[in-house]
Amino acid sequence: MAKNSRQTSSKAASAASQVLRNPRSGAAAKTAAASALSQKGKGKK
Repeated sequence: MAKNSRQTSSKAASAASQVLRNPRSGAAAKTAAASALSQKGKGKK
């Protein structure tokens, strides 16, 4: 299987984090947000 080298941007990761913290967010939104965060890089190397 090919490795996906694409990463979520910092702005998108921040928005995804806010969705996950919001108790009013729906299940589909939280699933998409979690997926985006799982593709976020580990930070500076």
